[in-house]
Amino acid sequence: MRPEIAALIDTLLPRQHSRPEIDLLYRMMRDYPSRGGKGLRSELLLMTGAAYDGDPEAAAWLAAAIELFQNWVLIHDDIEDDSEERRGKPALHRAHGLPLALNAGDALHVYMWDAVFRSHVEAARNEFLEMVHRTAEGQHVDLAWVAHHEWNLTDVDYLEMVRLKTSYYTVVSPLRLGMLTAGLEPHAAFTSAGLDLGAAFQIRDDVLNLVGDAATYGKEIAGDLLEGKRTLIVLEWLREARPRERGAFLDQMRRPRDGKDPDVIADALRSILASNAVTRAQHVADDLAARGLATLEGALSDAPNRASAERIVDLVRSLATREA
Repeated sequence: MRPEIAALIDTLLPRQHSRPEIDLLYRMMRDYPSRGGKGLRSELLLMTGAAYDGDPEAAAWLAAAIELFQNWVLIHDDIEDDSEERRGKPALHRAHGLPLALNAGDALHVYMWDAVFRSHVEAARNEFLEMVHRTAEGQHVDLAWVAHHEWNLTDVDYLEMVRLKTSYYTVVSPLRLGMLTAGLEPHAAFTSAGLDLGAAFQIRDDVLNLVGDAATYGKEIAGDLLEGKRTLIVLEWLREARPRERGAFLDQMRRPRDGKDPDVIADALRSILASNAVTRAQHVADDLAARGLATLEGALSDAPNRASAERIVDLVRSLATREA
């Protein structure tokens, strides 16, 4: 995240309160933002604003808003998945308990809207509404599959889910919001490009969850297996797994996280990595990234600031092929 965006968030969030319970709330609200992060979404928004000669102050507030969105959603996401870690530290609900963490996420959500209103870009309000709606729908689909023990899924099901859950707030909305800071109607192609690129990003994230470096990845390795996530990799592996392997794995997936057998999960991970599932999933991501990049480059052809437009393409390419 750019230092000026981090500083803007720092000035926006309350810092101290005489009542200790509320002082704790303020510290909890600042926790995830203070843990850092790459700031990819805010960077994409700022670059797009620059490419179209947008208002820098408006873009800065919207960049702060999208980072606040990312952080309150992550608090809720960690609760819903019962994750243990976030960016190398205990998840907020692990450190303070579920009720307090949930409330802190709700409070941070309000400050997201504060930042949106401070941008004075009226059209950005509807864009944020669209982003929140679509992300919540995708998250609900993902959680419903886990709650209902649903594994009879196709690649199309997975891609529909991640385009909602990940693509809108990762690529589609940052592109559109950046253009809105210039008072322009966002290109329709930003949506189609962003849906493909966001899906490619999520598949790559699923890959890194199994093979990444824990020190740079920021989340526990193989956490998706413990949380029962339906990923393109696991769906591909299940189609070809031996009946005994498949049965043992699905038996574990019916259990809560703390009831899963670490040895069975470790066996499943070894089998997945020994199969072609990771390679095949990455090929899907590569195809989506190539198509999305081609669409995006066409949409950016009218951007007056060519250097910023080229940096946008470089950034989204790195998103879809990232190593951490």
